[in-house]
Amino acid sequence: MVELTAGARLTIDVGAICENWKAIRRRIGRADCGAVVKANAYGLGAERIAPALYVVGCRHFFVAHLHEAVVLRPTIRRDAAVYVLHGPILRTEAAFVEHDVIPVLNSPAQIAAWHALARKLDQTLPAVLQADTGMARLGLSQAELESVLEGGALDGIDVRYLMSHLVSAEDPSCEVNRVQLERFATTRSRLANVRASLANSSGIFLCGDYHFDLVRPGAALYGIAPTIGRDNPMRPVIRLEAPVIQLRTIEAGTAVGYGHRWTAQRRSRIATVAAGYADGYLRSASNRGFAYIDGARVPIIGTVSMDTLLVDVTDVGTPVHEGSLIELVGEHIGVDDLARGAVTIGYEMLTALGDRYERHYIGKLQ
Repeated sequence: MVELTAGARLTIDVGAICENWKAIRRRIGRADCGAVVKANAYGLGAERIAPALYVVGCRHFFVAHLHEAVVLRPTIRRDAAVYVLHGPILRTEAAFVEHDVIPVLNSPAQIAAWHALARKLDQTLPAVLQADTGMARLGLSQAELESVLEGGALDGIDVRYLMSHLVSAEDPSCEVNRVQLERFATTRSRLANVRASLANSSGIFLCGDYHFDLVRPGAALYGIAPTIGRDNPMRPVIRLEAPVIQLRTIEAGTAVGYGHRWTAQRRSRIATVAAGYADGYLRSASNRGFAYIDGARVPIIGTVSMDTLLVDVTDVGTPVHEGSLIELVGEHIGVDDLARGAVTIGYEMLTALGDRYERHYIGKLQ
């Protein structure tokens, strides 16, 4: 039994996140190890997690939006770099200089705008240059890169890193990985003495060829398995528990939940749990997901609602009461297990976590 002011409790082990970062750091040899803390550190709290990672040695932090960088910048010391993956959009270039954050330049237009600001300020401005090696999402094509290099558009720009992003690094057998590596090496050869960054979390676990000078772990820091079909080498980071708020016994033939998508085949004991899709427990887990109570696996039944979900506790050997805690993520069920039950990936499950949880941060930083 537990008293909760919120519907459910999310426990975040910052120490485990730091241990995951240090484990990756040991794996990559001489390369630097950054940290992707975009989307509020995958929903877990960037303003708590980034300073902890700084303490254990991280000096490169990646976010998606300028706003994320503006919020994060005061929380870590100035000897650490904050990079904005989307680059300067909608004439925001001056704000990057004001807040001491570094853009990732993805297009000729962004490069031209950054170049113009450097000339206006009569300064050399830092940036990361992104090349598209196969994602067709962000970054310069080979033709665009050649045009930029021949036209002197990088004058006044201190290119700290050339970067690209892997398409299928979680699958070591995917041939696209090697194709992208070769394309990236070719692109890098056009930029003398520029440091390089290619590997995301999964890319780090391919082989050392992908490490270059800087790796950018994100999901692996937060406990998500980096490689399909292999044991997860990362420490679990979160525990998510929600209380039972009502119990009822229903007879065989009784249907439950929105749309009556589940019908009892026997006399059943049903628990209503205080978590739903407004809390990031995805509706796609309806009739598919599972949870644990007192070490016993229990199925999610019926349609996940906005604020509640239903579990069948008929076969639980220990007493279940109002206030009993249901383990949604924890010792018996990892984030990737939860994601499989919701027909998605761990990334979506983490970033979907709502702000209604009672959050607890635990763990030593070193």
